[in-house]
Amino acid sequence: MQKYLFRDIFIVNEGKIAFSDVLVINDRIEKVSPNINVKGNVLEIIGEKKHLFPGLIDDQVHFREPGLTHKATIATESAAAVAGGVTSFMEMPNTIPNVLNLPLLQDKYDIAEQSSVANYSFFMGVSNDNAEQALRANELKNKIAGLKIFMGSSTGNMLVNNHTTLDKIFGGSELLIATHCEDERIIKQQYENTKSINPVLKPSDHPLIRNEDACYESSLTAIQFAKKYNSRLHILHISTEKELQLFGNMFPLKDKRITGEVCVHHLHFTADDYDELGYKIKCNPAIKAPFNKKALWEALLDDRLDVIATDHAPHLLSEKEGPYEHAHAGMPLVQHGLQLMLHYYKKGNISLEKIAEKMSHAVAECFQIKDRGYIREGYFADLVMVDINKPYTVTPQNILYKCGWSPFDKTTFPATIEKTMVNGNFVYENGVVNASQKGKRILFSR
Repeated sequence: MQKYLFRDIFIVNEGKIAFSDVLVINDRIEKVSPNINVKGNVLEIIGEKKHLFPGLIDDQVHFREPGLTHKATIATESAAAVAGGVTSFMEMPNTIPNVLNLPLLQDKYDIAEQSSVANYSFFMGVSNDNAEQALRANELKNKIAGLKIFMGSSTGNMLVNNHTTLDKIFGGSELLIATHCEDERIIKQQYENTKSINPVLKPSDHPLIRNEDACYESSLTAIQFAKKYNSRLHILHISTEKELQLFGNMFPLKDKRITGEVCVHHLHFTADDYDELGYKIKCNPAIKAPFNKKALWEALLDDRLDVIATDHAPHLLSEKEGPYEHAHAGMPLVQHGLQLMLHYYKKGNISLEKIAEKMSHAVAECFQIKDRGYIREGYFADLVMVDINKPYTVTPQNILYKCGWSPFDKTTFPATIEKTMVNGNFVYENGVVNASQKGKRILFSR
């Protein structure tokens, strides 16, 4: 029997910060209480004014395996995830081959079982011609993250713009449907318009091509389908002020049928940063004008936006170079998302309690994840110990992504992630990942 006791630590959980103890036995949280007394052998971890968060759950990552393993693997990126306090992830289907049937989906679970140090789940992909296969995922509704629809251009055969297919999916799915919403018709028209003015496109042209209207029109379409069938819709990486009128905060999260996600890079970067960072911050949806960032923060804090994710999407630096058409969209973020939010805590933008809510609790509620996302007795012991007063500088030596770079290179964050526990095992301590311990498949209460 394995016992750990976090002694005298500030627990950030369920809207409160409490000075308490946490006892972990094997893979579960046994007790949360001040002054816990334990018989037998127990390893104590003294809090020393540090904070204990529930393990983060990132509902949108791209770990690139199979088929794109020159960029990343489930092993390398899950290691980076736990170094960033992410104890569970949900990964997207635009690998090679695209995950458009159940055997290919199972292949990814088999890889993760052998190599992931974090807990894992995967989305089944949808294409214009795989509706029947996609709906077979209903058989696994307690065992997979959901369906993913790219309502805008993507890797391979994953653009879904056929309304007959969308009718079948929204009408027949018993799973959460997650959408990437950008209107392909508007994007193509904006590309031609911008190219006619600027024949050699620049990084700063990206938000002109993938503009606010492209996001809004696609999100509106997804919501119309969801309302038609009362589907469970989750729109990923909201990036515009205009889209926010489509979301509400009149109901608690558990009662919402339509939810929205915001990503750390849209809360941090703006179009003003293209001059310095160029194609390093090219991503889809695009990082846009500063007024969008301000609106996203407001919507996050008033609960129109429900969860924070990273959309971790690593590419080699050589793949991020121009010209515009060559530079791949996406950036590696999963290792530094929590530290970035702690930076905004120090600036007074967000509380520690709200960080735990939007990066742990709300993700568990949104996806109906079983026994994770909270520091509760009986729940899995997924925990993150943070020193919010110990600065941490990102360097090439401590970046764990296989691609080897970060848009935050040379950034000093105000906080350090000291330990990450997954299912009662320390998988990250003081800069070192313990890859001998593996995560578990996430299960859902649907």
